[in-house]
Amino acid sequence: MAEPRRWLAGRLAVVTGASRGIGAATAEAIASAGAHVVLAARDHEALDAVARRVRDAGGEATPAATDVSKVSDVERLFVAAAAAGPPAALVCAAGVLTPAPFTETTSEIWQQTLAVNLTGSFLCCRAAFAAMRTAGEGRIVNIASLSGVYATEKFPGLTAYNVSKYGVIGLTEAVAAEGKAHGISAICISPGAVDTQMLRHANPDLRPGLGPGDVADLIVALLDGPLAPASGANIPLFSNA
Repeated sequence: MAEPRRWLAGRLAVVTGASRGIGAATAEAIASAGAHVVLAARDHEALDAVARRVRDAGGEATPAATDVSKVSDVERLFVAAAAAGPPAALVCAAGVLTPAPFTETTSEIWQQTLAVNLTGSFLCCRAAFAAMRTAGEGRIVNIASLSGVYATEKFPGLTAYNVSKYGVIGLTEAVAAEGKAHGISAICISPGAVDTQMLRHANPDLRPGLGPGDVADLIVALLDGPLAPASGANIPLFSNA
């Protein structure tokens, strides 16, 4: 008996933060599922390297250098995506983290962190939502963090990051509420310690229980599955054990 066609196959997906970590792993996994992936990140060279890996594996990838905190960059990203087809899926994995004690958290740290992590997710979700509403369907996955989940352990020095991730969870709930009438689903994933450059920078002593590939596999499974009943949910990831 033939396997059912995967939802991602033949569709277009936009992945932010795609130059490394969870974003890069997710872009490669989505491409392996048969989607054309538009890769967005600020690091041109790293982005091109991910695109080459996707193509070498037989997939389709379009790199688009993007600073998600800038309205003009996000507009260009979705113009580039539209040239390849209507965006059916969006994964917002772009993020920054600058550790600083609370009283040493400068306005610049605060503004940059929220600009990339929260405003960047908002700008991308808004642009994708408009395109998906026209198409009559779409699926969005936002990456938050256990740092943004109520009643989980918090670590000193992460005030701006924690607040930004609380916001991403709230943003996802809002997108899901408005998307229901248009066939658009949105879900949030909140990983704990993932073995990424960001984690090593934030807390070198913290032992990760997850790898980027673990998160990527879950994202693909969610996008390929019946996502609508879970729309608006936040999924905390504590470990792969």
